Parts: sequence; C-alpha cells; structure tokens
Amino acid sequence: MHRDWRTLDESDVRVRPGKGSRPRSKRRPAHADAVSAMVVAVDRGRWRCALDDDPERIVTAMRARELGRTPIVVGDRVKLVGDVSGTPDTLARIVRVLERESVLRRTADDTDPYERVVVANAEQLLIVTSLADPPPRTGFIDRCLVACYTGGLDPVLCLTKADLASPDELLAYYADLDVPAVVTRYDEDSPRLREILRGRVSALVGHSGVGKSTLVNRLVPDADLATGEVSAIGKGRHTSVAAVALPLPEGGWVIDTPGVRSFGLAHVTPDELVAAFPQFAEAAEECPPNCGHLGAPEDPDCALDDVVASGEASSARLESLRRLLASRTGTEV
Repeated sequence: MHRDWRTLDESDVRVRPGKGSRPRSKRRPAHADAVSAMVVAVDRGRWRCALDDDPERIVTAMRARELGRTPIVVGDRVKLVGDVSGTPDTLARIVRVLERESVLRRTADDTDPYERVVVANAEQLLIVTSLADPPPRTGFIDRCLVACYTGGLDPVLCLTKADLASPDELLAYYADLDVPAVVTRYDEDSPRLREILRGRVSALVGHSGVGKSTLVNRLVPDADLATGEVSAIGKGRHTSVAAVALPLPEGGWVIDTPGVRSFGLAHVTPDELVAAFPQFAEAAEECPPNCGHLGAPEDPDCALDDVVASGEASSARLESLRRLLASRTGTEV
C-alpha cells in the first residue's frame, strides 16, 4: 500500500550517509596503557626510543596519525603504545610528546627564519672546543652560550687537545661568565668530565675535528663512532651525521650532535638573552623601546650601564653579556 505523499515527513526518507556526513569528534584516545620513553635516535620517519623502566630496551616507533606533523627530536619524552617489546620487525606508536623542559635551537645563519630544534630536554650542553688543530673560535662558543641561556641548558666548556696548547688564555676569557670548564688531553681519560656527566642528560656540540667523537668513544666504549682526521686547512670532516643519545656506563646519557660550521641565532631576541642574567634583567625593563643593550654608541641610553654604576654588577660581567649580545648578529663590541 502506498502512502499519500502529503503525509510523508523526513523520518520516511532514507539517505545513505556519505563520507563526510559522520560527525567528527575532537576527543582523542586516552591511551592509559601508554609507556614512557625517551627518543634516542631519528631515522627516516622512525624513532628509536629507550623505555624509562628498561633503558636497555630500544623500541622502534612511528608517529601516530593524531599527532599530525608534531616535531619529535632526540631527547623528547614520549608515550608509546603498541608493541614495545623491542624485538626486530616490531613497531610501536608515539601517541604523545610531553612538554619540553629545555630546547637547544639554532638557525642556519642569522638571517634564516627557520628555527631548528637540535636536542630536547638536555640538562647541560658541553661546548667542545679544541685548543689547537683547529684553533678555538670564541665567536662559536659565545653563540652556543647564548643558545644555552635562552634554551634552559647549563653550559660547560670542554677544552680538548690540551697536549697541544695551554687552556689558560681561553679560560680567562670566560672567567666572568662563571661557566664550568673541563680540560682534556687526547691520550688521557678525564675523571672530572665523567663526574660532570654522571646521572645527567648532556648534549655535545662542536665544530668538526675538535675531538667530539673521540670523547664520546672514550665515554661510551660501545659507541663505535668514527673519528675523523682534521684536514690540512683546519676544517674537520663530519663524522656524526645525526644526533644520537648514548647511555653512559655510570648512569646518564650523552647526546652526540653532528659537527656544525655555523650556529645561527636569528630566533633569539636581546631581551631573551638579558633575562638569563638576573642582575641585569630588571634594569633592562627600563631601557628605551628597541634597545639592543649594546651600550654607546648603538644604545647610548641603555639602563644596563646603571647597574654597573651602582655597583650591583662588575663592568667585566656587562662586557661579557654585551659580547654575547653582539654575537647574535655576527658583530663585535
């Protein structure tokens, strides 16, 4: 029997739902069973992760679809679901990236707007510098210090090849910044360096040829990292091609980063750097707009000079800060 069309309503119409008719929900799975891990290596869309409760078990994981293009780097703390056995040919999923406590960032140069995260959650940064062959580059060290102060890492100067040159001049140059330093020789172990690294997550950065991979091989005998020869013109060959975290026998991690030729700081503002120096941070708020805090003649009304005049900080300390500020743009003061 056919019903009169005048008595029909929408409940009598059956429409096959299309692909886009299903209501979307912003709710995401809770993943209550997810396990905690740290990313120790990244390779072509796969992340190698060490489990918190079993660091020797390394799990290969992919990024879950719900994370989209969320960047994940070595040192990131993540949550994993799926097969976390770590056996060959198994794959887990990264479903969450925890908030970072520190970030080591750099740009390719001082005009590059693209900011690169090198390492996440490192507690300290070892700035590895050779005292000779190749000679030390204070500009590079200064830029690494800026990255530490603005990224939440504790800086440590690691001076290598002390068998070739004295460290005294370089140590004096950074004395007013109160940066811890450790001096090593090519043919000797360094108990003090091991003590500095013990139980902490430490990243290593330096130019190629400064002995960074040699240090890592000595600290982690199983690292099996290649050490490169320094070329005749003083520029080392790159021996580390990607950041990798390695467990220390005495506890803690070292993150070896690729040798770099430049350390751009286009992402760092003068105020961000000054904020890392408590004795100057409050005075900087009294500076004129757009003050670069470099002092005369560039910034003749900079309030940081008043801090020195009042005796709250030394002139050497301010000169060191201004040297770091100038290093952001590749200039000198």
